[in-house]
Amino acid sequence: MIRSLVAGTVDSVRRADRAIGQRSGRRAVLVDARTPVNFTMVAPIYRAMSADSRVKFYFTASEEPHRLRDIYREANGVTLIHPSVARRMRFDAYVASDFMWQPLPRGTCRIQMFHGVGGKYGFDAPTTSMRVWDRIFFVNERRLRNFVKAGAIDADSPAIRLVGMPKVDCLVDGTFRRDGILQTLGLDPERPTVLYAPTWSPASSLNAMGAELLDALGRMPVNVIMKLHDRSRDLRERYSGGVDWAAKLQPLLVPGRGVLAAGHDISPYLVAADLMVTDHSSAGFEFLLGDKPLVRIHRPQLLELASVHPDYAALLASVSRSVDDLDAAVAAVEQGLADPGAQSDERRRVAADLFYKPGGATSRSVRQLYDVLELEPAAALSETIRRGDAERLPPSAVRAYQRIS
Repeated sequence: MIRSLVAGTVDSVRRADRAIGQRSGRRAVLVDARTPVNFTMVAPIYRAMSADSRVKFYFTASEEPHRLRDIYREANGVTLIHPSVARRMRFDAYVASDFMWQPLPRGTCRIQMFHGVGGKYGFDAPTTSMRVWDRIFFVNERRLRNFVKAGAIDADSPAIRLVGMPKVDCLVDGTFRRDGILQTLGLDPERPTVLYAPTWSPASSLNAMGAELLDALGRMPVNVIMKLHDRSRDLRERYSGGVDWAAKLQPLLVPGRGVLAAGHDISPYLVAADLMVTDHSSAGFEFLLGDKPLVRIHRPQLLELASVHPDYAALLASVSRSVDDLDAAVAAVEQGLADPGAQSDERRRVAADLFYKPGGATSRSVRQLYDVLELEPAAALSETIRRGDAERLPPSAVRAYQRIS
């Protein structure tokens, strides 16, 4: 009884606080991040809304505030705040693309939008309730069904929003051009380009054969782009094993034909590459949107350590040439470049399954955020948002899924 009374009082105070704050017409959004890729997920939404003077975005790192500037180093011009400052402020929305939780005593609408589609670390088989989130921006129906099946949310939950993955819109809307990216990297567009992008794990292909693979690719008549995972660049023992991977791998890249990707957003490199090599990475699935050949280095221990959902391991195997060792990986690269059309139908099928209506995810997410903020979209965005919401959801989705249409 006392607990209910206290909770009711807190809710009333928060509603009053919110009403007073909104009288100014300004809204505040807090974005939380653990690594640079977390910002990459939210960046398209932030950029789309950054010109709206009614909305102010703030960025924090609730778990490692001492790394604030490092995490957001590619986010030019953003407002960074320490978690201790955030706790004293009132925000209309809190956005996270991982299972982080910044304490905000004054209350907020908490939005979870995930940071990949690799099926790792319980993202597709949650063992705890996700009902603490006020909005869940699902990237596909598969993950939504898995959440309902696991009992993490209810099928008619008002938190459900099926919006897609804003990060991948740029892979299909012409934002990047292959030749332009390669020229920027100092690579010859006339030469086939191979992207090697292993995930982060003590059991990843990077640890097992990364240096040897780069050396072998360097002897082939191809461009090579080496993209390290954010965590593999972290020199702490827990993440990189204490290895300076950038320093170790740079000498293996042939000048004029090989580069170590500097940017944290893998998107331009996915567009630039003609073939990708990975082990088990969300970026491997993202690459499918370009319908280009994929080579998967099978690492059973990696799948176990990263708690990869079995369905996702099978999906990646179905759309790639799956190999176990260095020689087989090199042979698969040669085969993939020689016959890029092989497995095309399966690649397209899986991409359609994992990415809900790519190209319109940003506009759908923006509309949902404006709804949370109780604002009409800025005039310049209204038409874009309308176009992004024009298509109805699949008939197979339950009625609750249709809240964005």
